[in-house]
Amino acid sequence: MSAIDDLPPLRDVIRKHDLVAKKSLGQNFLLDLNLTSRVARAAGPLEDITVIEVGPGPGGLTRSLLALGAQRVIAIERDRRAIAALQEIADRYPKRLDVIEADALAFDPRPHLGGGPARIVANLPYNIGTILLVGWLTSEPWPPFYDRMVLMFQREVAERLVAKPGSKSYGRLSVLSQWRTEPTILFDIAPSAFVPPPKVTSSVVELIPRQAPLPCDRRALERVTEAAFGQRRKMLRQSLKSLGVDPLVLLAEAGIADTERAENVDIAGFVRLANALSARMSA
Repeated sequence: MSAIDDLPPLRDVIRKHDLVAKKSLGQNFLLDLNLTSRVARAAGPLEDITVIEVGPGPGGLTRSLLALGAQRVIAIERDRRAIAALQEIADRYPKRLDVIEADALAFDPRPHLGGGPARIVANLPYNIGTILLVGWLTSEPWPPFYDRMVLMFQREVAERLVAKPGSKSYGRLSVLSQWRTEPTILFDIAPSAFVPPPKVTSSVVELIPRQAPLPCDRRALERVTEAAFGQRRKMLRQSLKSLGVDPLVLLAEAGIADTERAENVDIAGFVRLANALSARMSA
């Protein structure tokens, strides 16, 4: 029996269901239920919330979310070996856990949510975490279907989310995340807490959606940041040539020096560039 419920310890669950973590699936299981409960608590009060969890594995975080009162958890798991283990949790919490065997990259949770508030809480698989995040950050319409995200990433990725202009970590992901959300690194988790232990420290990040981000065409912002940071060592007058519009004109309209580099342009500057591009492309 565990400290949070009457289900077996996670190591016993893994042994019973032969859930050896697969590197190909980016799996690193967090087995300390004190730590999974800390992550769940970081997601705030859960009593009226539907939680979307990606990659639950043996279900440590799933159990913590339910034990702390989540009204409902939608667990999206690609690994068929984990489904039976998760179903045991569903049996312990009737009608509160929906186990969906699916690839999260191709799964849209919105039809499953009902009318209440939703929250994304997950120890994301390392190999798809950033791709999933970009998808949630570029969700339409905005404000999105979730009221916050509490996600675990490699520390390096977490630092990119919160990086400021002029830092080495500042890049396309910084711009997209800070344009539409307010990201905060909450705490770190050491490699030794995972099975198998990864080579890097992990960080839990909270991202709160901005209700009214700076007005901007999302697709244009994605194009501008991709071009700018794709050649981040070059001046913008050179790196933006791939956009098909005279970069000198775009930079002038955005009020940015043509000798500037991407890493020194703030969020508002990229929004102005994206709006200039949109205006030129639609003219």
